[in-house]
Amino acid sequence: MPAKIRLTRHGKKHNAYYHIVVADGRAPRDGKFIEVIGNYNPNTNPATINLDATKALNWLNKGAQPTDTCRAILSYKGVLYRNHLNKGVLKGALTAEQADAKFEQWLQEKNLKIDDKRKRVSSEFSKATEARIADESKKKEAKLEAIKAKNTPPPAEEAPAEDAAPAAEGEAPAEA
Repeated sequence: MPAKIRLTRHGKKHNAYYHIVVADGRAPRDGKFIEVIGNYNPNTNPATINLDATKALNWLNKGAQPTDTCRAILSYKGVLYRNHLNKGVLKGALTAEQADAKFEQWLQEKNLKIDDKRKRVSSEFSKATEARIADESKKKEAKLEAIKAKNTPPPAEEAPAEDAAPAAEGEAPAEA
């Protein structure tokens, strides 16, 4: 049976963490494996992937078949592109130096995209935090105003000064 590059699940419930392993195709998901070549944490944004690219490339050259998710991970990290370039070198379509230059250029572009996403996610998080803090402060001020209005006694009603003056002198109001 051919070897497979696949994920084995670790971590708690609702907080999965995966190891990227090479295993026999007949072995169970979390069972016996041949070699661990990396790990994958989908709980972070962007997902954290640590992969030994040389081991993965070596296993691909030996004929290991990646599962769909592992194929996406290998593509994201550039292992499949590197494998493609190496096949071009073997066929004589390009030299090893050209392949290395193409791969380095691709890697730089990919790292820029990842850094941009990290910056965008962190700025969105900080904006959301600032908005939440502003909303909470508005609610706090409204509660303080409500408490202040509740605890202050209502002002005592006073009689108008004009009506109080004739009554104070003891004169009866003139009737016409």
